[in-house]
Amino acid sequence: MDELLIGSLVASTLRLSTPLLLCALAGLVSERSGVVDLSLEGKMLSAAFAAGAVGAVTHSAMLGIAAAVIVACLISLVHGFACVTHRGDQVVSGVAINMVAAGLTVVLGRSWFQQGGQTPPVDEAVRLRGLWARFAEPTAGDWIGSIFGHGLLSHDVLVYVAFALVGGVWFLLERTRPGLRLRAVGENPAMVDAAGLSVPLLRYFALMINGLLCGLAGSYLVLAQNASFSPNMTAGRGYIALAAMIFGKWRPVPTMLACLLFGFLDAASIRLQGAALPAVLGGGEVPVQLIQALPYLLTVVLLAGFIGQAHPPKALGLPYVKER
Repeated sequence: MDELLIGSLVASTLRLSTPLLLCALAGLVSERSGVVDLSLEGKMLSAAFAAGAVGAVTHSAMLGIAAAVIVACLISLVHGFACVTHRGDQVVSGVAINMVAAGLTVVLGRSWFQQGGQTPPVDEAVRLRGLWARFAEPTAGDWIGSIFGHGLLSHDVLVYVAFALVGGVWFLLERTRPGLRLRAVGENPAMVDAAGLSVPLLRYFALMINGLLCGLAGSYLVLAQNASFSPNMTAGRGYIALAAMIFGKWRPVPTMLACLLFGFLDAASIRLQGAALPAVLGGGEVPVQLIQALPYLLTVVLLAGFIGQAHPPKALGLPYVKER
């Protein structure tokens, strides 16, 4: 039974980490360019609604993903218009987008589908399935098949894309000219401007990558984890992704490890439901509310312990005013 438990726990950790990782990478790219993005939650929620609505109507996973990416990119453009073009407060803009997304998705869902803000379930053929069906379930007595097969090879394509993008984002930021410029605009935009490069254009470029990744995260929630969109289904994942990014000190690989930590705790909390307390604590079942709060408690603990040690980009949150 141990191999079944470990295999299922590994598989659940990777699945639950995927939307966090995509969202954290989106925030990382944006903030390395100097734009604070608290709207990850709203973008992911809006993208999930778009994927659920379009996927249910068109019966196409690709169109659902495309709609999610387009919606998230449009919201990124709105954030950029407010904060980059008009130099508005980036924190206020991000919070406003989250509030609008939480309300607008419910209103549109009720208006279009009359199901209390939910979208109709997408067809089974539309949902993303594991690439290797024979590893869909762990096998008793087979450690390799359960842990490596089911744990690592039972996932859909977006899971592998998410983890491959860790290397892609690292390569972009560290080994390409656009990435080096993007990092420079987050550290010293005046120097970038003096070199004849457009600071707003580079920040919009980062926000478009941000929208693409948030769109993938939102579509994953509907097309892989759930069968339809439901109001506030992101449940604070955007904020947890921000915490993982800060814990990872705005670097891709440490951010991935932080997301895996959050994903593991979320997976473990599911397994702990119904578990018994030790006799010294009075016995009985572990309270469900405590188990559900574990990922959020970890967010607070990690931020309290590490936010003072993390050093964000020097120009993060500062609107750039071109000197004349």
